Amino acid sequence: MFKVRPTLLFMALLGLMICLLPAYGQLSRVEGPRWLSVTQINGDVTIVPFGKNVRRAQMGDRLSQVGDQVITGQNSSAQLTVDQGIASISVAERTQLQVRTLSITRSGGYITELLALRGQARLRVRPFTSPDSRLEIYTPAGVSGVRGTDFGITVQPDGKTGVATLEGSVTLSAQNQTVLVGTEQQSTASPGEPPTPPEPLRDDPSLSISALKPISDGSVQVSGSTDPVNLLEVAEARRVLDEGGQFDLTVALPRDRRVRIQVTTPLGTQQAYELAVP
Repeated sequence: MFKVRPTLLFMALLGLMICLLPAYGQLSRVEGPRWLSVTQINGDVTIVPFGKNVRRAQMGDRLSQVGDQVITGQNSSAQLTVDQGIASISVAERTQLQVRTLSITRSGGYITELLALRGQARLRVRPFTSPDSRLEIYTPAGVSGVRGTDFGITVQPDGKTGVATLEGSVTLSAQNQTVLVGTEQQSTASPGEPPTPPEPLRDDPSLSISALKPISDGSVQVSGSTDPVNLLEVAEARRVLDEGGQFDLTVALPRDRRVRIQVTTPLGTQQAYELAVP
């Protein structure tokens, strides 16, 4: 083992997202100005207004309706601000983030619910002044709730979710169980499973490779591991990690015999690797 350190298809996808909304439920909306505004764009960023035409994002765009989405492409990112600065959201490449609920309670509390279906995002949420305010991030595996914190999430292709808290605390709930992910802690949740007990924060994009060998059919076997909260990209495709962060893949052997891998932590720390195939 060696260790290395630190628009038809789219419309079908949109239809799937529409079908998913009722499964998560919605709160009743209350009169009041609520939105997510686009404050920074890098590369290919798409806005999907619910029920309207897909278009390229522009500075100042607002997501203000349930179902509105922002989608980032390869090597692209976006920065969002919730209302007048309740929270800022750094949306990494190949991430899909959707508005689930934006509302104001009768007591003046701000309810913000977002749905992350893939990718990575980091949120910095200021302390709320109203006890009725809350911000929650839903994923296929569970829901993360915060009141004032700096934390990040990853969502793997199978829905497995990683949560890492730098400051403050986050509740991670799944399968009727909840854990508190406090300052400098991390946890994971897989669809259909309860969240794992919180562990010390690692924010570590390290990669361990246990096998890298060509196969006679023009492919190459790549096996190894990384922290299970991380996102793994091999040969420009996101890959699924098992519960222990292990992976065993067969990919096409590139002409230059170099396999490119990228690892991203929930807090957005990235490390790129270029492995020479013997």
